[in-house]
Amino acid sequence: MSKHATTATRTLIVEPDDTVLPVLDLLASARRSVALKQFTLDEPRIVQALLDAHRRGVAVRVMLNPHRSSGDRANDDTFRTLETAGVAIQWTSPAFVVTHEKSLVIDGERALIATFNFVGKYFTQTRDYGIVTTHPVQVAQVVAGFDADWARSAFEPDERVGLLWSTSNSRRLMARFIDESRKSLAVQHPKFVDATVLARLVDAQARGVHVKVLCGGKHGISDTDIPDTFSSLRILERFGVKVHRQKALKLHAKLLIADGARALIGSMNIDRSAFDLRRELGIVVDDAPIVDRLVEVFERDWDGSHRWEAPDPLDATHHDPDELPHDPHFVHE
Repeated sequence: MSKHATTATRTLIVEPDDTVLPVLDLLASARRSVALKQFTLDEPRIVQALLDAHRRGVAVRVMLNPHRSSGDRANDDTFRTLETAGVAIQWTSPAFVVTHEKSLVIDGERALIATFNFVGKYFTQTRDYGIVTTHPVQVAQVVAGFDADWARSAFEPDERVGLLWSTSNSRRLMARFIDESRKSLAVQHPKFVDATVLARLVDAQARGVHVKVLCGGKHGISDTDIPDTFSSLRILERFGVKVHRQKALKLHAKLLIADGARALIGSMNIDRSAFDLRRELGIVVDDAPIVDRLVEVFERDWDGSHRWEAPDPLDATHHDPDELPHDPHFVHE
């Protein structure tokens, strides 16, 4: 079971430790409104909780991503179910190639910003995180982002709030987060497909920051992203960064921890498409109980992992028998 980390304004969710219950509790608590924006939603209990909220008079609005970058459609059944029940639902804004954001706002007072999709496996099989914030300015900005995408209108967030948005500012703010690290930097990410962030990680190591990268190996990485991800990991190792591969759990989290004092959690992979083409949302937190818990989980995952040297991405004959079994429905967007 997860050791819940909660402060006056924020609560941490750790998956799969906490299971689906925190999301169900949030939905059950709604009295006035629900605003949900999701890349993928098909967890039956969450769908039912949305229907229950609608039936008790809560103003429920849902936006679902229509298709993956591959063209595959995962939300059609859920869309039809909610639409048939009279829930206000529409596809996410066509201004973005994909909406990968995972957010939920309850009564305009509590906002969940997560790395996990609302799909069963992300509550049972994957390492993932979520932050529930009640900070009024942060909640208001998540609502403003939802309303803008709902109305297909422009949205320019105030980055002083502590939120990262794609395509507005996420690369720059992630780079700044890395640049401000002084002693240590823990990175738990599956993809490394952005030269700007790669350079920032190398620079951090070069100035004496102890950088540790916990990746997921090949699992869930598309063929088109393997060359960049493997090459980036090989470059990081050549510069002295310690690279390990997550074991047991599938790695879907997107987490950075700087100096054991600040953490960045969000939907965005370290991927130029995530920064430049997709709608994404992240949050920076410095609440000591939450960061301490994230450090604890990261170190537990690190201790259960082992050093991993990414293979030459051009060596098509390479086969690692220690990889997790292939899952065609687990591909990092």
